Amino acid sequence: MIRDLAGATLFVLASCAVQTQPPPAFEVASIKPAAPMTGGRMMVRMGGDPGRINYTGVTLKDVLARAYDVKRYQISGPSWLDSERYDIVAKVPDGAPREQIPAMLQSLLAERFKMAVHRESKQQPAYALVVGKNGPKLKKSEVTGDSGARATEPRGTMMMSSNGRLEARKTTLGAFSDLLSKLLDRPVVDLTKLEGYYDITLEVAMEDLAGMRKLPAMAGPGPGGPRQEGGPAPDSAPSASIFTAVQQLGLKLDTRKLPIDYIVVGQANKVPTEN
Repeated sequence: MIRDLAGATLFVLASCAVQTQPPPAFEVASIKPAAPMTGGRMMVRMGGDPGRINYTGVTLKDVLARAYDVKRYQISGPSWLDSERYDIVAKVPDGAPREQIPAMLQSLLAERFKMAVHRESKQQPAYALVVGKNGPKLKKSEVTGDSGARATEPRGTMMMSSNGRLEARKTTLGAFSDLLSKLLDRPVVDLTKLEGYYDITLEVAMEDLAGMRKLPAMAGPGPGGPRQEGGPAPDSAPSASIFTAVQQLGLKLDTRKLPIDYIVVGQANKVPTEN
C-alpha cells in the first residue's frame, strides 16, 4: 500500500513537471520599426539562415499567420496589426527543430507585445482559388532546402508597385491567395492542391487598384459577416480584370460559402518591450 501511494505521488509530481514546462522560445530576439516604403514599392521578406529567422517589413498579421498557421484574412483585431511594420531577427536554440518556430513566434508575440488571442469560426462568402480547366501555367521557383538539423525559414518576397504590378517570388499558392484576399472584398481560400514554391507576376489595372485601396482590412467575424465601408456590397463581384489576371495563370476564382476560422487578437501593444 505504501509503495502504491508513493508511486501515485511520484506520478502526480511528474505530471506537474510536464505541465509547467515552458513553451518553446527564441534564445534572443530583436524587434525594431521597419524602414518606410521608398520608390512606391513595398517589400516584405520572411526568411532566415539556419538557426535564425530574419523578417523585414512585416506586420503583426504576417507574424500571426506564420505563428498560428492561418491566412492574414483569418486574423481579426486592431487595424494597426496590418499597418505597423517591424524588422524581426531572432536566434533559434541550438538543435531546435524547424517545426517549433510557430510556437516560438507565439511566445515572442505574447512576451514582447503582450498579445492575447482566441479562436472563432464563421461560415461566410469567400473565393476559392482553383485550377482552371486547361491546367496551371505557373513558374516553379528554384528553392533549395536546408538538410541540416537546425531550423530555418524559406526566403520569399512579395511586392506591389504603384503601377499595378504585383510580384511574388518563392511563394506558395496559400500565400498568394492571402495576397489576393488583401485586394478583394472577401477571403480567398487556396483549394488548388498545388504544392511547392512559385514565381508569380500579376498585372492589375490602376483604376482597379485605386478602387480596392478603399477597402479597409478585414475586421473578422461579426453580425452579418465582415463589412467594408465604401467598398462593394458582400455579394457584389470585384473588378473583372482581377479574374482575368488570375486566369492567365491557369487558375480561377470561384464564389462559394466556406467556413472560415479566425484568430482574434483581444489585446496587444503597438510598441514592443525593449530588446
